[in-house]
Amino acid sequence: MGVKMVVWTDRPRTFEAPYLARIGGWTLERYLTEAPEDQIWEFARGEVLVHSPATAEHQRLVGFLYRLLQEFCERTRWGEALTGPAALQILPDVVREPDVFVLAPEDIPHARGVPLTVRPVLIIEVTSPSTRTLDREEKAQDYAQAGVPEYWVVDPEHRELWVYRQSGETYQAERVTAGWVSSVAVRGFALRVEWLWQDPLPSAKECLEEIEQRNR
Repeated sequence: MGVKMVVWTDRPRTFEAPYLARIGGWTLERYLTEAPEDQIWEFARGEVLVHSPATAEHQRLVGFLYRLLQEFCERTRWGEALTGPAALQILPDVVREPDVFVLAPEDIPHARGVPLTVRPVLIIEVTSPSTRTLDREEKAQDYAQAGVPEYWVVDPEHRELWVYRQSGETYQAERVTAGWVSSVAVRGFALRVEWLWQDPLPSAKECLEEIEQRNR
């Protein structure tokens, strides 16, 4: 049975997952006090964004990307990969909870408490039909404004990876459907886009060995 959300107004309305609910009239202080720690709630300009529960497929892909990046950071002794839900205040009135993000070495000691106020060098979101517009438009604008050098949006349904890289104060977007994609923010890190669509997902350890061979 799918997850449902009931909205009570003059007439109750039921929404089937996946959904993205936007609720106005919130302050940042209220969000930080009342938002649940075990769910994805974001805050943007007076609204909270309530995400439907993630699917197992979404979690597997997020876990694969996190393991790949964290092991890469450990092997190269550069940076740290973190995963959500983690409240990241990227602008004074915007708190996002990215799926995966990477911090530069100098920012790791400052990543403490809630919300985090450090700026990642790379953010990755695994998108879904309910969040595709949010991830590819609104979040891309926010991350660019916040000065995040690189932002990736993984779209499993369409089997495409959108890569956003800083160009002045905005992003230049590139759609990739096959082959290698190299990060400019996490030097040496790359992946084969085809890995993202494999079922089951490949071994992160074997993928890292392929990355290392490519970098030699």
